[in-house]
Amino acid sequence: MNSAGLLSPAIGPRLALALGAVLALSPLAAAAAPPYAAPRTASGLPDLQGYWSNSTLTPMTRKPQLGDRLAFTPDEARKLEAEETRQVEVGNKPTDPNAPVNAPNGLESRPEFVAAGGDVGGYNRGWLDPGHTVMRVAGQPRTSLITTKNGQVPPRKDGAANDFGYGGGGGEGSRGPLGSFDNPENRPVGERCIIGFGRNAGPPMFPNGFYNNNYHIVQTPEALAIEVEMVHDTRIVRLNARHRTDGIRPWFGDSIGWWDGDTLVVETTLFPQTQAFMGSWKDLKVTERFTRTAKDRLRYQFTISDPTAWNAPWGGEYEFEPLKGVVYEYACHEGNYALPGILAGARAAEKGPGKAAGKVAGSTSN
Repeated sequence: MNSAGLLSPAIGPRLALALGAVLALSPLAAAAAPPYAAPRTASGLPDLQGYWSNSTLTPMTRKPQLGDRLAFTPDEARKLEAEETRQVEVGNKPTDPNAPVNAPNGLESRPEFVAAGGDVGGYNRGWLDPGHTVMRVAGQPRTSLITTKNGQVPPRKDGAANDFGYGGGGGEGSRGPLGSFDNPENRPVGERCIIGFGRNAGPPMFPNGFYNNNYHIVQTPEALAIEVEMVHDTRIVRLNARHRTDGIRPWFGDSIGWWDGDTLVVETTLFPQTQAFMGSWKDLKVTERFTRTAKDRLRYQFTISDPTAWNAPWGGEYEFEPLKGVVYEYACHEGNYALPGILAGARAAEKGPGKAAGKVAGSTSN
């Protein structure tokens, strides 16, 4: 370098060549970066523990208009997230006590929210926390959690038994889209506060689209426990074990697991009929894979198999992110308070219009 601070003619070309070589190699250096190393437990196993959430704007199945597109463009994802922010802002505005039923309240652009909040006493936006971001897997903004080509559940085999029930239960009785109202036992298990509605606990585990999509994972060398916020359900995965042979079908099925490198593989069979998934339960097998891919990401992959229902296995994936907080008790009392009214209303309806006026409160189930 000369006194003016400039490269001398002799050095400049050589340095430029050296810099060019470094820049040319930098993509290779980035590509060769070591994979993320998951933290370890005291026993040396990959540490999956902590408080996690799978709340997201991405639905389980893809909107048909998106066709075979696995991912949104970055601009599409930003627009969806901006719209969610707008909905929250509208929903957080003070409610006019004189507003009519179904006055705008920030739910208008989400049909499922309109259904939940459309009646007197229904939810407004303050009760809902579905997630504020599009689900990203390896940084890619996904259009659905299911990863079949069209993002839909595959068609079932011709003649396959279909145990769909109200709430996805199957076996709970059905007298139309809302199920049977004959007895408390005929109502869905979520409505009775036995397990959560939707598929939070699974398997496979999905966000329910409304709220409380939070989990607490605890592990030992012999087992892994997944506490599900709604409704305080806990799945126990027995590690390096065999499936039970006594014919009992416990809640959430019978889950066993093993380590495949840094990935925990969990296989679940023996589902109870009341927890049928997409009409399948008796021969249903769900295989899940849990992998820490970053400090703030836990990748979750699942494969659905039932040779009596589908021609081939299918599945999906998403990533948990850390929950900003902890999971508190979810004390569900819907069944305690609502079931007497639900059943009394059904008895009144059976008697016909005007026949049960003033008698609903004293009605009982047969």
